[in-house]
Amino acid sequence: MPNLGIEVLFKGSNMARLLGGLWVSLRISLIAVGFSIGLGIPLGIVMTSKSPVIKVITRLYLEVVRIMPQMVLLFLVFFGTTRAFGWNLNAEVASVIVFSFWGCAEMADLVRGAFISIPKHQYESAKALGMNSFLVFSVIILPQTLRRLLPLSINLVTRMIKTTSLVMMIGVVEVLKVGQQIIEANRTSSPNAAFGVYGTVLLLYFIGCWPISMLSKYLEKKWNKS
Repeated sequence: MPNLGIEVLFKGSNMARLLGGLWVSLRISLIAVGFSIGLGIPLGIVMTSKSPVIKVITRLYLEVVRIMPQMVLLFLVFFGTTRAFGWNLNAEVASVIVFSFWGCAEMADLVRGAFISIPKHQYESAKALGMNSFLVFSVIILPQTLRRLLPLSINLVTRMIKTTSLVMMIGVVEVLKVGQQIIEANRTSSPNAAFGVYGTVLLLYFIGCWPISMLSKYLEKKWNKS
């Protein structure tokens, strides 16, 4: 049987270090998700405006976020702004800023799509029944919007957790960086450690993302039946 390098995981505190690195990834993701939801929902509502100026500005923001790779944004914020403005920016803080900037745009577009997917005749029918604009929004539009939005926003969370692996490039010691450190430290004694360590990192990402993905599917099935 080939040596898979799994034994290195049980040396010293290697497994505890990997779990600590996973928590760093989850912490950055969860903080960024909080900012993304808090800022993305009102921005998404603004994006439904018919004002051409607002449409141009929000579309430009969305396209910049979609076109520019997250790694470039990380380098720009962490290395670029610290040199240009001379401030001391922590790598984790820079990561939260970048992922919030990205997540806010994605969340806003999801909110916009959810709102415009509601058929216009529902607005018209509600108003024909004598409902004012507040009731139309709170009773008719908002519940349907949340049904469309929640599973998609949960998928955004899983994407954000996986993408946090990029933060190792600016020195954040997350789970992938810890894995590299373990492999380098045991290169002589466990030359096949890469398979066992990276396989474990893959499993940890799966454990972190799978329950969130299952929650999204559960909500979709539940709301489709109702």
